[in-house]
Amino acid sequence: MSLHDRGRFDRTLRVCMTRRRFLRAGVRGGAAAVNVLALVRVARSQMRTLKVGYIAALSGVRANFGETTPWAIERIRTVIKNGLRNNGTSYPVELVTRDNQSDPARSSLVASELILRERCDLILCFDSDAAAATGELADARRVPTISTNFPWTGWKLSRGATQGDLVEKSFPYTFHVFWGVNELARNFLAMWNNVATNKVAGTFYLDSSTGRALSSQKLGLGWAMAQNGYREVQGGFFKMATDDFSNQITVFKNGNAQIVSGSALPTHWATFWNEAAQAGYNPEVCTMAGAFLFASAAMALGPRGDGMSTEVWWTPRFPYRSSLTSQTARELADEWETTTGRQWTQPIGYSHAIWEVGFAALASAADPKDRDAVRHAISDLNVDTIVGPVKFKDSPIKNVALTSLAGGQWRRAKNGRFPYALVIVSNATAPQIPAEAPLKLLSQLA
Repeated sequence: MSLHDRGRFDRTLRVCMTRRRFLRAGVRGGAAAVNVLALVRVARSQMRTLKVGYIAALSGVRANFGETTPWAIERIRTVIKNGLRNNGTSYPVELVTRDNQSDPARSSLVASELILRERCDLILCFDSDAAAATGELADARRVPTISTNFPWTGWKLSRGATQGDLVEKSFPYTFHVFWGVNELARNFLAMWNNVATNKVAGTFYLDSSTGRALSSQKLGLGWAMAQNGYREVQGGFFKMATDDFSNQITVFKNGNAQIVSGSALPTHWATFWNEAAQAGYNPEVCTMAGAFLFASAAMALGPRGDGMSTEVWWTPRFPYRSSLTSQTARELADEWETTTGRQWTQPIGYSHAIWEVGFAALASAADPKDRDAVRHAISDLNVDTIVGPVKFKDSPIKNVALTSLAGGQWRRAKNGRFPYALVIVSNATAPQIPAEAPLKLLSQLA
């Protein structure tokens, strides 16, 4: 090969090698570009996804209150499987649920996780400890939060309000949906006023924010009794771990209290009621907040569950419909009984309605990814739910939307699948809910 030909060959080889390097680089660059684009798409998708945190007591002493949560969330996931619509845009929704195990310390831990690590756009609290633990941090970190499942009076007291500023006390990012102890007391008194007793009521309360609010002589049951001519025999407060109520029983029996009232969990009341029977104490009316919310609580007492009376948060008889599924209260309860084989329970309504409220706020916000916009949407909200109208706008109580409450009595069912039925016996604060019968004395049911 001549020197001239060798020069042409070397130049051709260099050109070919340059092309190969270019093509290899192009392939690598193309792959990198594809990866970058994919990462950008993922990042954009994450930026558009609405993350909603949810805390409830799925275990521990208040597990009855969270019993319906997994069932409700399963249905809510179906509702939002195609995203949530806001101003013509569909946003994917991620639900992040936590069990606080009915424990205040655990509540603080999971609240921190949802706010600081998960960076939720909205948090829903279905428990009193959860709401108290989440509130301060949510306000400090500007995370909109909606709570429910216990009286708003206790919620505000747990957040540092006093009896003097309960109505006006406000919070920047935290809101509550429920009734208050005033509505509960009015229903209790309306029930009692329809039966003949000596108007002496023995009271004892679980030592909690709700128990303290309910016992208040200025705003709770104590105040309502004094206004209606009832004499209160005070049994005081008891701790969560209490398993002996002999002192209260002695006080009530000596005071000739024909009515027993206050607040307790079902396990507390079962202990009290067994000890009362052993001591020969037989009151005519037993109306306890919290103790008889569930059919299981009445059934656990056997025949002596007949006639227990309670506040009624929600029943299949409530004349309301879901804004998410269009189901009536009766249809929602029927679905629960059909799919679980268990009798409907009061928290079903609120475990569904809390999502109605949360999604309504996100859907109506100017920008659902802007926390200030979501906060404003909540404060301006007016939505019809399965538990009734939820109106934050123009509410007389800052940060609170009042809901309907009635009074009921468990009666032995004459027919049907379940041994007890909850009968509405008072609609003093909610005339739109039909009353079915007057309260009966326990001696009339024996």
